Amino acid sequence: MQKIFKISALLLTASLAACGGGGGSPGTTQESYVITLRADKTQLPINVAGKSIGMGVYSPYSTTLYVDASMGGRPIPGGEDIFACNVSGGLNSGPLYYLDGKPEHEVEIDDGNGGKIKVPGAYRSITLGSNSGGNSFHFHANNQAGTARITCTVTDPRDKQQKSAYVDITVGGATGKPASIRIDASIPNYNYYFGTKDNVAGLDNQMAMVAFVMDDANQPVVSSSAPNLQVSIRSGASTASGARLLAGNQSGSVVQLNTGGSGTAQYSLLSGDETGLVVLEFTADRYDNNVQNGIQDPVSALKQVYVVKDITTRLTVVPTYFGDVTNGVPFFYMMEAQGGLPPYTWTITDLPAGLTADSAGVISGTPKAPQGIYRGQATVIDKNKLTASVSISFNLVGDPEVINPNNVVINGCPATTDVNAACPLPDAISGSLYVYAFSASVPGVTWEFSGLPDWLKSGATGSNGFISGKPVAPDMTASLKPKLGDCGKHEFLVTAKRGVTAVTRKASILVTGGSVTGFSPEPYICP
Repeated sequence: MQKIFKISALLLTASLAACGGGGGSPGTTQESYVITLRADKTQLPINVAGKSIGMGVYSPYSTTLYVDASMGGRPIPGGEDIFACNVSGGLNSGPLYYLDGKPEHEVEIDDGNGGKIKVPGAYRSITLGSNSGGNSFHFHANNQAGTARITCTVTDPRDKQQKSAYVDITVGGATGKPASIRIDASIPNYNYYFGTKDNVAGLDNQMAMVAFVMDDANQPVVSSSAPNLQVSIRSGASTASGARLLAGNQSGSVVQLNTGGSGTAQYSLLSGDETGLVVLEFTADRYDNNVQNGIQDPVSALKQVYVVKDITTRLTVVPTYFGDVTNGVPFFYMMEAQGGLPPYTWTITDLPAGLTADSAGVISGTPKAPQGIYRGQATVIDKNKLTASVSISFNLVGDPEVINPNNVVINGCPATTDVNAACPLPDAISGSLYVYAFSASVPGVTWEFSGLPDWLKSGATGSNGFISGKPVAPDMTASLKPKLGDCGKHEFLVTAKRGVTAVTRKASILVTGGSVTGFSPEPYICP
């Protein structure tokens, strides 16, 4: 009934207005629509962290806007699509949001884990209904400082007249003092590489670059007069000779640029004949934003660019863990590179004592160092002078005072003696006690014997090993059949051990001398 009553009242008003009054009466007039727009906050910080929109104290980058329209002091009638609002200026400083929970005002994005989530959508213009003559929406700051003007419009259905209102929201404020420098290039590949002047691979030998000078709030720093950015090529042993910078009428290893009204400076890097690394240094002056009169408070950045003769896959080094490496045992290993452009040149550092490396990546030698984990680094440079590095590690085992044929003494046998050739020990006399001691030039050696004849036993005293025994003499008493006993040459193996290392030598003893029982006084001597 209430809705019907309102319609009747409107019809009555319209009827009275149409009829007018007699005798020159001016009749009735219609009240015009009046629209207002206000914001909870008209100053927002720059959203440098890219935080998402929200409401409340923990959402400092967002504000709520309220639009209302009235007619004669009373709210306008309700309905759909009553208010049209848009960002009419400063859109880069932030967009509009509904935040009404309706699915049509949300967008689907990746959640970073392979799934999808829905978040509020950002708009440059929105349409709102009227409830009690008004509605609300939201503005969220972006990462660019500026002033955004939000304008809302309502149309009076009686005469189609539009009424509008606006509000300005300021996002952050630029300091104008350099704080950082960012660089983009026309060849945005992994390592920023381009070709030498005479390359036959069709590679560009010129790279256009743009530098952005930013202030504390990550806003562009402009300069309308003096140069405020200096770009230079750092010199070094691996620098690709012949490279130079180009900017207008400037050409050389140093140029000074003006970022103008956009906070950006454009220039080019031109290669020379040689491959290698070009390190660009960018410097601004925070003191007065002027590099032409000297640099008092430098703000700098570095960018490396490779000059190559040919395109290759990325240069890498195969990760290497050598595991257990034994002190005193010869070691050999060849490092491996993948990709890049051969030939490769290697530099390997922090090897244990006794091991060396050459430029071909070969690690060799006999380690002699305290036990433990050793970590080094292997770096390879290819023909393009691209570099790659990897960590290497050794677990060195065994005592550093290792044993070898040079410090194992066996009856004075030289170290060069063939290990398969028996080293002769002093002769033994049949029927007499024989003792021989083995020693090494380092302490802590243990001894092992294998293949000893029955008449010899082994033992150890401290770091010395010994053998002892009495060879059996010949016996001719049994039916004139001589028993030669232990006469002759006897061979066996001697092994000296210390920790995980060992040295084995072959030794020999000749048993001779003595008389034959039953043939006295004429003695029978072992041959």
